[in-house]
Amino acid sequence: MKILPLILWPALAGNCFALGENQYVETMPENGSFPICEKHTVAALGVATNDFAGVIRAAGDLQADITRVTGLRPPMGSNTPLSGANVILIGTMGRSQIIDELVRKGKIDASAIAGKWESFILQVVPQPLPGIQNALVICGSDKRGTIYGIYDLSEQIGVSPWYFWADVPPTHHDQLFVKTGKFVQGPPSVKYRGIFLNDEAPDLTGWVKDKFGTVPGRLGVANYGRGFYTNIFEVMLRLRANYLWPAMWNNAFNEDDRENPRLADEYGIVMGTSHQEPMLRAQKEWDRGSGRKLGNWNYNLTNQQPALQQFWRDGIRRNRNYESIITLGLRAENDSGTPIGKDLTEQIVGVQRQILTEEINPDLAKVPQLWCLYKEVQDFYNDGLRVPDDVTMLWAEDNWGNVRRLPSAAERQRSGGAGVYYHLDYHGSPRNYQWINTSPIPKLWDQMSLAKEYGADRIWMVNVGHFKGYEFPLEFFLNLAWSTPRWTNDHLDEFTKQWAQREFGPEHADEIADLLSTCAKFNGRRKPELLDANTYSVADYHEFETVVADFASLAARAEAISGTLPAERRDAFYELVLFPTKAGAGLNAMYLAAAKNALYAKQGRASANDFAAQSRELFQTQTNLMNYFNRSFAGGKWNHFMDQTYIGYTNWDGPGQNNLAAIPLTEIEVPSAAAMGVAVDGSLMSVSNGQISLPQFDVFNHQRFYVDVFNRGKTAFAFSATSSLPWLVLSETGGQVEKDKRLWVKVDWSKVEPGANAGKIEVSGAGGEMSVRVEAFKPSELTRESLRGFVEGDGYVSMEAEHFTKNLDSGPNRWIKVPNYGHTLSAMRADGPTDVLATPGKDSPCLEYTMYLFNPGNVEVQATVGATLDFLPGRPLRYAISFDDETPKVITIVPANFNVHWSNPDWSESVKNNCRHIQSTHAITTAGYHTLKVWMVDPAVAVEKIVVNTGGVKPSYLGPPESFHHG
Repeated sequence: MKILPLILWPALAGNCFALGENQYVETMPENGSFPICEKHTVAALGVATNDFAGVIRAAGDLQADITRVTGLRPPMGSNTPLSGANVILIGTMGRSQIIDELVRKGKIDASAIAGKWESFILQVVPQPLPGIQNALVICGSDKRGTIYGIYDLSEQIGVSPWYFWADVPPTHHDQLFVKTGKFVQGPPSVKYRGIFLNDEAPDLTGWVKDKFGTVPGRLGVANYGRGFYTNIFEVMLRLRANYLWPAMWNNAFNEDDRENPRLADEYGIVMGTSHQEPMLRAQKEWDRGSGRKLGNWNYNLTNQQPALQQFWRDGIRRNRNYESIITLGLRAENDSGTPIGKDLTEQIVGVQRQILTEEINPDLAKVPQLWCLYKEVQDFYNDGLRVPDDVTMLWAEDNWGNVRRLPSAAERQRSGGAGVYYHLDYHGSPRNYQWINTSPIPKLWDQMSLAKEYGADRIWMVNVGHFKGYEFPLEFFLNLAWSTPRWTNDHLDEFTKQWAQREFGPEHADEIADLLSTCAKFNGRRKPELLDANTYSVADYHEFETVVADFASLAARAEAISGTLPAERRDAFYELVLFPTKAGAGLNAMYLAAAKNALYAKQGRASANDFAAQSRELFQTQTNLMNYFNRSFAGGKWNHFMDQTYIGYTNWDGPGQNNLAAIPLTEIEVPSAAAMGVAVDGSLMSVSNGQISLPQFDVFNHQRFYVDVFNRGKTAFAFSATSSLPWLVLSETGGQVEKDKRLWVKVDWSKVEPGANAGKIEVSGAGGEMSVRVEAFKPSELTRESLRGFVEGDGYVSMEAEHFTKNLDSGPNRWIKVPNYGHTLSAMRADGPTDVLATPGKDSPCLEYTMYLFNPGNVEVQATVGATLDFLPGRPLRYAISFDDETPKVITIVPANFNVHWSNPDWSESVKNNCRHIQSTHAITTAGYHTLKVWMVDPAVAVEKIVVNTGGVKPSYLGPPESFHHG
């Protein structure tokens, strides 16, 4: 056969690593390995001219990537003969004559991928064709299969998918070799893996305007054209995404640049339109055309029906030769307004499908279609709306990362299958979250692994907001969609470490991975837009101060690592790790200052005004940080990506600009004369005379509490603090008080007698005298060393769910650990076969927690669980709980048919808190050891923390710190 000449493709203007895969590229040769680059010689690239244009274009990217890594440009083009010592042969089965020749001659066995969706093999083949001594063959089952194989090699040689969007530089290598053997990938776990550029203003739209100007003839409309989208198409393919909903707030993909749809198809991107824009038509296309005369679309108006039907028909005709998934249905205009109604929605879909039979194919089973059951449309479905069997049902989560519904057993048999529409960003109630990443990957895994398990695997679409800033969770989402079995709850840390190593090298990979995980957890336990001075307790459990100190430590560690990185990696590190860490730390510090201002003003502290000033200073620091990112960082390359507001919310929508108007700061009059006040740990009160009490110390938890001696005036005073108790240790016993003096109090337990002990600390100064009551508990019957399990202290037992005494499986039903899930440590998730319903005492796995309680009586068990919804149709979400041998109490966490809507305060609070707090009451008849048991009833319940309240639990956001436990 005649081999077609190679095509000329111009070059486009680490470490060897690929996430979750077998490493087949090395920097040292092995026996039989293929040299991509060796001794200043680089292998040629070969791709037949009759292959897909997108394959040829991607081969040009590989040429550029090899040049980036080695400094040597591989020969590739019609003037290069298909011969040489080493050639990388690229092609698609059934399309490339080169590949088909290799298959016919038995040089490669492509049976593992033949006829499969988006699959590829890479294989070293000696003497594949006359004139070629050695080849690396990249063979795809279809167009995207070949393209993914090309980019897989690019990643393996050390080019990050984020080389442009996050400025990740490749590591230079003089030598690159591919191991012998066959490396097979595909088909993917999820057929269509997509991103939605939504909520794109102000950040992304501002950047696009800055870089690409405006659409010719459309005043003020950002030019989301070929200059922008080719960068998006490329990174999507490098991440193995294949499906796009384009930016739509003020843009129309097909109209703003007529080349957009053609280029998408050439690259290999399947196009669609959002959940509210049917038939490949953008909302703005209507607004700019018929909408000017007819107003917002409304199918209820008979005069609009012919216009809308023609509008849809024209969209299908325009794009029918390109690969698309067609969105059906019709929501109210601009994704808002009065819902259309179930019956009319059904009628509309019938009209739309008739258009598809007339314009594309009478056999609609061959036309990819989806119906997004978003918000009220899911309610229509629950009320009997019929979805044609060949249409993919795209189930939307609640916009806050919690899947609302997954297919029932019967729905899993539908030919159209199902999918999930997910959010990393949201513009809507109860509050926007559009600033930085707040989606830890354990939560993504938790919800999307359920989607795969329950058959929602035809389409995964994720709203990525303004795109930049969501690099890490987006790549995990797409990687999980590509190979769901690869990433289990046991491998989430591995993904993070591999990602950090690929982007920044191995030296600091473990610590960078910890920074990534912890920062996402801290920003995710309550979205930054929802934070305020009342989020965390400023009085109890040192909560607010601990949150700020932990975040500050994280930022300091990130700063330290940044200083050790090579200069060329610091920009990437700044935008991916350092900036979100510093920004989150600074924001929390600002709210702590505001919280102290409010509390100290009530207590009459002279320092209250200092904390008002500090709040303003920290706000200015945040402003400076945003300005630096926009205007100075990376030479202003990413200007406008920090335009999104996140401080100053008073309702669901954000303010026009960040401001302190929503944070009341109090200025007080401070007299000249000194006056002493005392405040203590665990109380909002303060005293000028009299007595105040510290929380109880106990020998197990070894608490450290503080006493604040403060000034109500401007003149400094001397103070003294004394105690006659030999076991009471004070950090200071006297000195000068300018404004605030914090004394730390702890107990020397070697000097404490068994039993209940009490005493006082006497504080005097500025003519005042006060006493602080102290209690210390050291039981004679129990010691730290003899304890089994947890122990009560300060009126509670607080336990991280993963610190169980026993984890008892029941057949396939079990509790599994999801690391880094939730607010504090991790979660234990109920897991079992699809549709399982477990019965405690029969087939229910059980978590047991042994504890010693000193105070019998009624106790309240407070469990913090994930915000998971009732995703199984017709079933609530439940678990059961019991003490000792009592009959397990089945507790409903989320009722069946739960109302996911801003008007439901239960839902609103659960997403604001990113968890639920579930209570049950139990009778404890005796002091001593008891066993708390947590039983599975429904799958996917994620238990994070359990607190047994014996009467001492105080209000806080994260709950009391974990109690002492042993064994």
